[in-house]
Amino acid sequence: MASNFMRRLGTLAISKGIAVRTMATSQSRFMNTVAGGTTPTPPPPPPIETRPAVRKSDALERQKLSEFGLYVAECLPKYIQKVQITAGDELELLIAPEGVIPVISFLKDHTNCQFTNLTDIAGMDVPARKHRFELIYNFLSLRYNSRIRVKTYTDELTPIDSLCGVFKGANWYEREIWDMFGVFFSNHPDLRRILTDYGFEGHPFRKDFPLSGYVEVRYDDEQKRVVVEKLELAQEFRKFDLSSPWEQFPNFQQQIQAAEEVPIKPSPKPESPPKK
Repeated sequence: MASNFMRRLGTLAISKGIAVRTMATSQSRFMNTVAGGTTPTPPPPPPIETRPAVRKSDALERQKLSEFGLYVAECLPKYIQKVQITAGDELELLIAPEGVIPVISFLKDHTNCQFTNLTDIAGMDVPARKHRFELIYNFLSLRYNSRIRVKTYTDELTPIDSLCGVFKGANWYEREIWDMFGVFFSNHPDLRRILTDYGFEGHPFRKDFPLSGYVEVRYDDEQKRVVVEKLELAQEFRKFDLSSPWEQFPNFQQQIQAAEEVPIKPSPKPESPPKK
């Protein structure tokens, strides 16, 4: 009797298992039919990371910077010549030399900008250009937690308006650029050298300035003081024509786009009066 009971219990369990499997199979078939008769494919594996140390670009942030750059260009079409976004998602405004004061005053005082912190002023010398010197102004907006870079250009003879009237902290930055590059700032309250010594000749950061300099400084035991004399080299410079080891790796010579230009509308030209 007990064996008959166990046999019936096993038959009942097997039938219930078959019913459950049948129900699951029919449900999966129903879902496949509703979805179009195709089984869902697994997601593709993530791409292999080839540049882990390079900052990832944010498409949304670049769009916001592009819109803001276009807004500033529409407000100041007379001075802004180009708007671009660098590889690190940073906005750059390329302006005419006469637009330094109007553009930077706008970026400081406008309610949508408020770049009230002058971070740095830097210079760059490219002798191959017609205007060899490039000035770079870096600003920070504490209100909006954002940065912007303003670039302009000049040559050896054309002065640039001093920014001391807008930012008092520009005093020593402009003195450093005058000392290192020889860029003259008009209306500067105290434009004199700040890093080199009195009577120094030339500007060390210019590309045509010799690496050895023009003079040498030494201590004279007879005069018991530091003297400045013309440079005298004990031997001529040796010239080595050696190829760089990086030339063996052509993959590292590919040029990466440093900045992306944002197209802006050209400023409208004044209409000429009709001829009579």
